[in-house]
Amino acid sequence: MAASTLASYFEFQRLGTDWRTEILAGCTTFLTMAYIIFVNPAILAETGMPVAAVTTATCLAAAFGSILMGAYARYPIALAPGMGLNAYFTYVVVKGMGIPWQAALGAVFFSGILFLLLTLTGIRQLIVAAIPTELYAAVAAGIGLFIAFIGLKNAGLVVANPSTFVTMGNLQQPSTALAIGGLILMAALLARGNHLAILIGIGVTTVAALLTGQARLSGASQHLTALGGTFLQLDIAATVKLGFLEIIFVFLFVDLFDNLGTLVGVGKKAGLFDSANRIPRIERILITDSVGTIAGSLLGTSTVVSYIESASGVAAGGRTGVTAIVAGVLFLVAAFIAPLFGTIPAAATAPALILVGSLMMSHVSEIEWRDPLIAIPAFLTLLTIPLTFSIANGLAIGFLAYVLLRVVSGRFREVNWLVYVLAVLFLVRFVYLGRG
Repeated sequence: MAASTLASYFEFQRLGTDWRTEILAGCTTFLTMAYIIFVNPAILAETGMPVAAVTTATCLAAAFGSILMGAYARYPIALAPGMGLNAYFTYVVVKGMGIPWQAALGAVFFSGILFLLLTLTGIRQLIVAAIPTELYAAVAAGIGLFIAFIGLKNAGLVVANPSTFVTMGNLQQPSTALAIGGLILMAALLARGNHLAILIGIGVTTVAALLTGQARLSGASQHLTALGGTFLQLDIAATVKLGFLEIIFVFLFVDLFDNLGTLVGVGKKAGLFDSANRIPRIERILITDSVGTIAGSLLGTSTVVSYIESASGVAAGGRTGVTAIVAGVLFLVAAFIAPLFGTIPAAATAPALILVGSLMMSHVSEIEWRDPLIAIPAFLTLLTIPLTFSIANGLAIGFLAYVLLRVVSGRFREVNWLVYVLAVLFLVRFVYLGRG
């Protein structure tokens, strides 16, 4: 009875899913973003924050945000401390400005409060509604390229080059060869209609890495008492005294548009948009994101965001909040056995990202390429998301191109007033910050 009630709450029948599919999709989402358990502490540790504490805070923040998203908003979107914002926190705010990490956490806390206020007053929902629908497909496809590019980089298939920016990696590198094998396996299984393709591929590749000595099994455990090093250590008084307007603005702005891009990308892939091209219960998604950031700052980590890797779970069939809840529960488990998940090598998760990226490219067919007013902004969005390594930058450039072309073509009356306001904010961001 309880299972059927929950299935009804999560709308299994309408969305054409079941418990088995949702649970496996949640496992897939978790595995493709489990890297944050180790990458986030490695970055934040450079501020002087204790690694063990940040590791626990990362797991608990991701668990809280993901479970809340699944249970309250009912969407297959997992949350965790965001890449990019953790680097800004460390290298710009703390190391660059010489600000104590406790005060920086206070800035994250205030940005979360502002997010929540903007959501409760309906301003964030208006911003989402103001995004031109013509850019939705471009954002989704651009994120697909972005995910695939990250996968290619993690697999060692593309590497940095001072002359050509990027070039082909060393295919004889054992980890790269392993990643290629994993990609072939996942693609073959997917081509045969196997919905467990990504999960099986990650598992088989991890086992192969263990057998060939490219990964090591760790039996170490994590103690929640380590959280004391960062829990409630934020210094709100110092934040107010220092006047962190610039820092809070960056946390607010980048997180806002990164999350909007993620919602569009995952929403398109999962078919979450209604007939009017809107996302139902959008306010719940935004509230969850805001509360997640507030909770993360209290636990002791940088801004919590929606993860685009959630698309991997969607590709595995996830359509409801159960996918996010399962991912959240696994993050909770990881808080106790975090080192064990370090066994999963990049060679196992990189092929999954490449495959998911390829699947998201189907949205380019929705773009009206013959109309320059649509094609040019869409192309710039599609191109700049992976090349600037930022969803927010790609959305901003496409947005500005959309407005500029409407103005110069004399069709400026077709543009919503809020779109003009956002365009000005994008310009201010680029001018004031100098870069993304």
